[in-house]
Amino acid sequence: MIEILRFRLAASADEAAFLAADRRVQQEFAYHQPGLLRRTTARGEDGGWIVIDLWRSAADADACDARWEHDEVTQAFMGLLERSSVSTERYQELD
Repeated sequence: MIEILRFRLAASADEAAFLAADRRVQQEFAYHQPGLLRRTTARGEDGGWIVIDLWRSAADADACDARWEHDEVTQAFMGLLERSSVSTERYQELD
């Protein structure tokens, strides 16, 4: 399963601070989640950002979502985002 998190940084967010927070999420949270196969972050030319997670299953992604809301590292990351811009999409791989 592919999960895409789309967002913009908060107006008050420093990009270097965001990138540090993103690295912390990757190292201290994301790759400790059962079923996470790959995670990558990218910035668009229009100032938008995405995080793409590849999951073994939707159940693994759901379990991570439950932990995400209660983790100090992930909440520091979320504090740098413009909350109204945040959206998540999920897709089933076809191959």
